[in-house]
Amino acid sequence: MNLDLWLLLASIVVIAAIASVRVAHRTGLPSLLIYLALGLLVGEAGLGLQFESALIAQQIGLAALAVILAEGGLTTNWEHVRRAVPPAVVLATVGVSVSIVALATAVHWLIGMDWRTALLLGAILASTDAAAVFSVLRRLPLPERLSGILEAESGFNDAPTVIVVVMLSQVSTPMPSVGHVVLDAVFELAIGSAVGLAVGPLGGYALRRVALPASGLYPIAVLALAFVAYSGAALLHGSGFLAVYLSTLVLGNMRLPHRVPTRAFAEGAAWLAQIGLFVMLGVLASPLELPQMIVPGLIIGLVLLLIARPLSVVVSALVVRVSGSDRLSWREQAFLSWAGLRGAVPIVLATIPWAAGITGAKGVFNEVFVIVIVFTMVQGPTLPFLARVLQVSAPAEARDLGVESAPLEELNADLLQVSIPPGSGLHGVEIFELRLPSDAAVTMVVREGRSFVPEGSTRLRAEDQLLVVTTAACRKTVERRLRAVSRRGKLAGWYGERGE
Repeated sequence: MNLDLWLLLASIVVIAAIASVRVAHRTGLPSLLIYLALGLLVGEAGLGLQFESALIAQQIGLAALAVILAEGGLTTNWEHVRRAVPPAVVLATVGVSVSIVALATAVHWLIGMDWRTALLLGAILASTDAAAVFSVLRRLPLPERLSGILEAESGFNDAPTVIVVVMLSQVSTPMPSVGHVVLDAVFELAIGSAVGLAVGPLGGYALRRVALPASGLYPIAVLALAFVAYSGAALLHGSGFLAVYLSTLVLGNMRLPHRVPTRAFAEGAAWLAQIGLFVMLGVLASPLELPQMIVPGLIIGLVLLLIARPLSVVVSALVVRVSGSDRLSWREQAFLSWAGLRGAVPIVLATIPWAAGITGAKGVFNEVFVIVIVFTMVQGPTLPFLARVLQVSAPAEARDLGVESAPLEELNADLLQVSIPPGSGLHGVEIFELRLPSDAAVTMVVREGRSFVPEGSTRLRAEDQLLVVTTAACRKTVERRLRAVSRRGKLAGWYGERGE
């Protein structure tokens, strides 16, 4: 097959994947399922494309995951996730450990899998997927703390799971002891943290002081810095995933030149990485071998969903409470248990023991593939319903709106978009009754498809969309006031509601 034909086929696949995003958004399914289906379609059972190298898939997959994590770090607002970091770190360490042990024990006794393979499977499935979680959070409005926990957890928990999977995949050595795993994990996480927290600030400092000749070079430089962190940590035997996430988290929250185009570039790169990654994994899979994995996959998936993940959340919540951080309510714990979405990360991790020649690793890959497909179809579409039932959704939260207008950056200002849901206390409130700070203003209202510039006496209605301009210094005050009025109406302050 010549290069032109390869380019045509790849372009058609990418266009089909882009078109499928709209379908996925309407159905509530993460788009990864459609990408995997495209991979199966062009693979050996479809168009006949042969690809069987687990080692190449592993290397490409790890690089693609680094790009996805970089985009997650760049687009994460530190102010939103700061309170969520302690519980997220506990979930990514203690929670991951509990999940590995619980799932491995259940698989060993229920299916008869040997301990090494069972622990490998537990480690592979312990990590939530950043791409799947971010895609859900973009369409599911949640309170800042809850969405922050899910964001930060998906960014942090790849690192420890990769360490455990790699250690268990070393066929030339006996199965490592618990103490050896813990010490090695602590060392690699420490190195990864140090590299990430060094590359991020230093790279940001340089970008703010070096005038590049073209604005398009800044996004490329930021992505290159992310890979400097990833490869630098890996060469020092540290966690590259943790380094890339921390470095981009720092970069994304600095006042960098052309910050909005940089984020847009990173988002586009992450989408391309997701499409290429999932399609490749779909091609790598053997459809004829998957049906026999459905029954054991369902058993393992149910144990993960109903026992291992909830147990890891409950234990992590107890640790968080003992440590003195904000406690997690039972509603939040229930939602976190169900929202532990799996995606590309477990499938990519499943290629590591396969490439290392572990006995039965191809079967583990097939089981993980089935689990991801089946349980993503179950969990993804039901998350909005569960959020409403558990009363953890927050449809009136102000959210960032990407704006490329230079004066906003020069004025150190932000543009917020606010949606007024049915039943909100904002319904019927006049603009002047919002009593926003003097450094903020409602600049536009979109109502029934028509936009207009409001006056102080304009009365807000449910389903309105508001654009609010605010200085960065008083943004948090504006968000708290809008939340307070949404909850208790224009007399929110009288009732003691502060929108916290």
